[in-house]
Amino acid sequence: MKSQRRLFLSVALTLLCLTATADERPNFLFIIADDASRDSMGAYGSTYVETPNFDRIAKEGVLFTQAYNCNPKCAPARACLLTGRYSWQLKEACNHNPFLSDEWAFYPFLFEDAGYFVGFTGKGWGPGIYRGIDGGPTKFKQLNPAGHPFNEKTSRPPYKGISNVDYAANFKDFLTRRPEKKPFCFWLGTKEPHRGYGKNNWKLDGRDLSKVQVPAYYPDNQTIRGDLADYAIEVEWYDRHIGLALQHLEQSNLLDNTVIIATSDHGMPFPRVKGQIYDDGFHVPLAVRWGAKIKPQRTVTDFVSFPDVAPTLLDIAGIPIHPQMTGTSFKAQLIAAESGRIDANRDHALLGKERHDIGRTDGDRLSVSYPSRAIRTDDYLYVHNFKPNRWPGCDPQYGLLNCDSSPTKTYLESILKSDPEYRFYEMSFGKRPQEELFHIASDPDCIDNLANHPELQQTKTRLWTQLKRELTSQKDPRILGDGDIFDFYPNCRIERQQDLYRKPDYNPVEIFNSKYGADKK
Repeated sequence: MKSQRRLFLSVALTLLCLTATADERPNFLFIIADDASRDSMGAYGSTYVETPNFDRIAKEGVLFTQAYNCNPKCAPARACLLTGRYSWQLKEACNHNPFLSDEWAFYPFLFEDAGYFVGFTGKGWGPGIYRGIDGGPTKFKQLNPAGHPFNEKTSRPPYKGISNVDYAANFKDFLTRRPEKKPFCFWLGTKEPHRGYGKNNWKLDGRDLSKVQVPAYYPDNQTIRGDLADYAIEVEWYDRHIGLALQHLEQSNLLDNTVIIATSDHGMPFPRVKGQIYDDGFHVPLAVRWGAKIKPQRTVTDFVSFPDVAPTLLDIAGIPIHPQMTGTSFKAQLIAAESGRIDANRDHALLGKERHDIGRTDGDRLSVSYPSRAIRTDDYLYVHNFKPNRWPGCDPQYGLLNCDSSPTKTYLESILKSDPEYRFYEMSFGKRPQEELFHIASDPDCIDNLANHPELQQTKTRLWTQLKRELTSQKDPRILGDGDIFDFYPNCRIERQQDLYRKPDYNPVEIFNSKYGADKK
């Protein structure tokens, strides 16, 4: 794959040399939070989380109101970003914690082959095991699909639960090591606001819980508000490093020739959000700044998705879009003069999930998926759950592992069935019907399932028909009748599964190879 990638880009590099000198090509800084919800950003209306630096990018550039991650979990969402492919087109990488093969073309290495200086700090692609080989400097031993690591700079975090990786300082270090006049492509991935948090950090920080916004799918009490306030502190840590990174660009006179993208891989690490096919899980923040090339203070309503990011970056850089990539560049949306809907055809997004975490069973099958596909339009979210007999949050007996531990989760698990609040537990962890339909404008928290509403049957049928048609054209195995393969792609945490299921001989790699053969990986 590596030789094919280099052959593909040899022509591209020749063309670039004919049309532009290295210092004329734009630089790229991609900034991504780990588990930060869209509505946690001030630019989207948050009142209890302060994000002045994300908001600055939006003010000085363009804010997207309809940006989606394709698959709301860390590893698959980041795989979509890096490959420019839809999740169900990524074989093992559709799942969380996979053994990631090197058959995919990752955009940072396409940039590297085109003469860019490439690196990352913090969290790149993951979690999982990447089987690629590092051909870079021996000092950087751990290659990631996001690039060569720059993680040497650390700092003392203000509170427990915050990483000591100094993301912005590592970005500055990267800029210092950049060969003169060589353009760069850098991935700055904070580990915040991923769990766990220091419980009650909000008290140490003097937060006012009355300002916290509680979603409709949670009970409103001090436990939930305190957990959300602890989360807010970590979102603001992400935002702090955005500001520092912008300062480093300004000090290096690189700000206006750098395409800066700020986003998050999916929604907050709370029940019913992270890993779930509801709007708060997959509707992500996205703001882009590019000096004078982007007219400031614009808001674009075109639908864009993570598979579109890699083609967009390559398009801007003048590097041919790799034939593996199935996403569509939104460069036109960036450089347009107007706000609103630029392309009338960008009016929906496709979403889905397979296996996110272990601890879900189906008969004698272990670590199975929760397969769902969805289509989101301006007005509706339609979700098709292919295996409604399975638990969306994983089996209760194994700890509902497709939901991070938290005070909110503990509170919901403590609610008795006889308690009127038990409906909140059901919304987060209960089994779901095969079809769900939500009217987003009137129900942004996706509480009221309208799938059986008599007046909406034509709407539901139309959305399901469109979803099937587009997934068929994308050769989604789930639609084509081979969806069970996602149950068998091995989760790389083998020992943990052996312990969880109390089966010391359980080996998902051997099971997959015996059923599908190693060539299917």
